[in-house]
Amino acid sequence: MAPLPGAELVHRPLQLYRYLLRCCRQLPTKDIQEHYKHAVRQNFRVHSDEDNPERIQQIIKRAIEDADWIMNKYKKQH
Repeated sequence: MAPLPGAELVHRPLQLYRYLLRCCRQLPTKDIQEHYKHAVRQNFRVHSDEDNPERIQQIIKRAIEDADWIMNKYKKQH
């Protein structure tokens, strides 16, 4: 289950970046939102030189799964 509608349409890094920032906006507090926005930006910097299409798809899949876990974590708390 994806955290927000549209996860199945994410196939490129820029789409993933926008998707994850939209997920951050759904989090309960400004501090939590800023924390995860920072994490998204950092991860994009770390992986910015990745050029293997298979690895990029693995990263996208994992990022969406992680976003799902985070969204569910905060839904249960609030």
